[in-house]
Formats: sequence, structure tokens, C-alpha cells
Amino acid sequence: MTRIVGGAAGGRRLAVPPGTGTRPTSDRAREGLFNTLTTLVDLSGARVADLYAGSGAVGLEALSRGATHALLVERDPATARVARRNATELGLAGAEVVVGAVERVVDATVGQPYDVVFLDPPYALDDVRLAEVLRQLVDRCWLDKDGVCVVERARRSPPPAWPEGLVEVRSRGYGEAVLWYGCRS
Repeated sequence: MTRIVGGAAGGRRLAVPPGTGTRPTSDRAREGLFNTLTTLVDLSGARVADLYAGSGAVGLEALSRGATHALLVERDPATARVARRNATELGLAGAEVVVGAVERVVDATVGQPYDVVFLDPPYALDDVRLAEVLRQLVDRCWLDKDGVCVVERARRSPPPAWPEGLVEVRSRGYGEAVLWYGCRS
């Protein structure tokens, strides 16, 4: 069971897409993520991008905890419908669901940068493609000057190849997953 861990919608359950095509960030990892984020960025009024969003759990958790905007990017239309339904059922304003490949979406320059960009790509996504997405985030000004970029990867994966402009500030493991935190340099 996946649920919102804290904030206004804390304890509420989330629908997850059927099958094995998605791997929702565990409640424990999400709780750790937001505990760490509160030491790095003010979530009150924050803009959050949840890339490879799946059910939208991370972006919706951010809205529950005070963010005002969460962009949920998901390639699969059926999975994006689950994220949209979760946002509607939670009644949290500020969720925007975009159906499309993350690589294409982040290739556009955003009007207003994000305070938090969270990436939970499929573990099968190769390191070169992940590095390219991270580079696009910097080149296209997706991250605010005081923003935080978080990457979730399998424990067996190497650390992300942070591009120039981002520097790793910490990492933390949760079972099979590791969260890597990068800030603007």
C-alpha cells in the first residue's frame, strides 16, 4: 500500500498502476526524502518537479507538505491517468500532470525554475541517459539557484554523474534504493 506520509493529506492512500512497469518510491524512502529536504530547502510555497512520476507519490507528497506546484511527468498515458486521479482524489491544488518522455519535456527551458527536482527513472535506464537528463536540467535552467535535485537509483547502480553546475551534497540508502542529493554549485 502506497500512501501520503505527512502533511495535509497524511495517511491517505494512493492508487498505483497495475503490473510491474512502475516501482513507487517506498513510504519509508519518501519520509526520509522529505525529512532531508526540509534541511535543504523550504517546501512552503515550493515548486516541485517529479520526473518519471508513476503514481505521482513524490509530487503529491510535496503538495501535502506545503508546496504550491508539482509537475508530474510520466511517459505512459495509463500511468499518468493514475497520477491525475490520485491528485484529484486527494484534493490537493497545484498538481500538473504531463504525459511525455522526460528527455523531451526537460529539453524545453522552463519559465520559472523549480525548488526541487526529483528523478526516479527506471532502474534499467542507463547511466549515460540519466547524465544527459541531469545536464539538460542545468542547461535549461530547471533548478532554482538554491534548489535541490534528487535522484533515486538502485543500490547496485553507481552514483549519478552530476553535470557541471550540480554537486552531490549527500546520499542515503533505503533497502534496494539510494537517494542522491545534488545542489547548485
